[in-house]
Amino acid sequence: MFTIKRNMLAIIFSILLPITSFANIYHSQPISHQETLRGSITPERQWWDLKHYHLSVAVNPQKRYLSGTNVMTYTVLSTNELVKHQRLQIELQSPMVLGKVTQNGKILNVEQDGYTYFIETITPQVIGQEYTITMEFNGKPQVAKRPPWDGGITWKTDSNDKPFIATSNQGNGASIWWPNKDHPYDEPDNGIDLSVEVPETLMNISNGRLIAIDDHKDRQTKTFHWKVINPINNYAISLNIGDYVHFAEKYAGENGTLDMEYFVLRENIVKAKKQFRDVKRTMQAFEYWFGPYPFYEDSYKLIEVPYLGMEHQSGVTYGNGYKNGYKGRDRSETGWGLKFDFIIIHESGHEWFANNLTNKDVADMWIHESFTSYAENLFVEYHYGKAAGDEYIRGKRINIANDKPIIGDYNADRNGSSDMYDKGANMLHTIRQIIDNDVLWRDILRGLGKDFYHQVVTTKQIEQYIIDKSGKDLTTIFDQYLRDYRLPRLEYFVKNKTIKVRWANTIKTFAMPIKVAIGGKIQWITPTTQWEKLPVNTKLATKTKIANPTFVVDKDFYVSTLNVLGNN
Repeated sequence: MFTIKRNMLAIIFSILLPITSFANIYHSQPISHQETLRGSITPERQWWDLKHYHLSVAVNPQKRYLSGTNVMTYTVLSTNELVKHQRLQIELQSPMVLGKVTQNGKILNVEQDGYTYFIETITPQVIGQEYTITMEFNGKPQVAKRPPWDGGITWKTDSNDKPFIATSNQGNGASIWWPNKDHPYDEPDNGIDLSVEVPETLMNISNGRLIAIDDHKDRQTKTFHWKVINPINNYAISLNIGDYVHFAEKYAGENGTLDMEYFVLRENIVKAKKQFRDVKRTMQAFEYWFGPYPFYEDSYKLIEVPYLGMEHQSGVTYGNGYKNGYKGRDRSETGWGLKFDFIIIHESGHEWFANNLTNKDVADMWIHESFTSYAENLFVEYHYGKAAGDEYIRGKRINIANDKPIIGDYNADRNGSSDMYDKGANMLHTIRQIIDNDVLWRDILRGLGKDFYHQVVTTKQIEQYIIDKSGKDLTTIFDQYLRDYRLPRLEYFVKNKTIKVRWANTIKTFAMPIKVAIGGKIQWITPTTQWEKLPVNTKLATKTKIANPTFVVDKDFYVSTLNVLGNN
């Protein structure tokens, strides 16, 4: 039996609620015009396919100022009659300013709507042809308030009073500091080139591989040129600037030799060489569970930053203070969370779920966070055994609020509840119990990475994939845990050697199989939302001299239980 103290009032209150669909008891706020522009695949986005960015930016730490260009390459998919003059849509958030936009040397007309810009391209635009536009931009970008969730730019200094700067924008979007097609459905198929100019005493570390450094002695700066050849989601593109030192190692992985590089502040080199041993352990565990690291061509990097950290593709950022746990704390309160550095394991796990598989709509952000949160206990299981992994993920239930659905509002740039982390992970752990075949479960996890390699995906695709591969009808389980906020409650009573059970606090169609022990004997049952009588081994009850058989639910299923008679 499992209960969460913080949810007891919610459980008691839910007894009074009728069994109904979530849509009848939870209402989102109206979607604004700007949210619609940002969050939907508008006609001005639909007609063209993003192929490549070349982002050039000069960073002035003293003025906290950015200026640069983005040369965006795209191909034409259709000539959409709904789009006047083949306008294309990009975003750039205030106080950043979009300057001149050109194509083939011609200045283009630009119409602004909030922080959305509609650019009137040179006509005609021919289907199948490739074009580029160049966008100039400048300004003082938003300062990050709570990075990476409420992000922007973090401007700090190290112990030697040298600038220590980083971008992070998971919650706000990449357009908080540079102009781009800021919707996750379309990634640049041919990657990105980043050219970043910084003061000559500093380094810029970005995604991909370093291909050149230009030394501008006349203005005492250097430009670092980075190249990503794989598709990359916008919010994963980052600048990380500081007085870095570098060390590296080679990892013999499933797809050959993986270059793993580390960039840390000069003052932390000794601590980093010890703490970053967790990277190799991470690769061992995650390649076992999820398949090959998805970006061998672009390498793996771990980069120290002045905030907690984030899943920047091929350039994972780290700011956990060289401590095990989450800033030195075990989020599971089991002890297992102090066996590893949370940020290294969690943010590196996003290379598989967020960067390899990317949600098509922000509403499906659970695909990123649920699987990666679940990856933590798989790391524990790989290195410390299955019992340890199970205990760790059960322990994380203390963080679950059950406040609103994990899936957010579609076409609105809104994600769902923060329960997408720990509740989503426990949903996956529950589904593993239902599948009841760990070899098959591992095949499914590895298959996701292989069959959706470098793709944007939807919830429906992920659900159907797991259903098809497992042979289990998990439809109502996904509906309950992703689209409803309530924790399923298995209600039961034991009377006159009879046991009756039902699901409550759920959608009407909920019928999840669950493993229980009746009189000490393990068996599977599949309750519905109606009271049903369970078969009871009366001989076992007599033999063990038990008047009424005991009824215990397997603790690895994320549910609550309620004995309505209170007699067991």
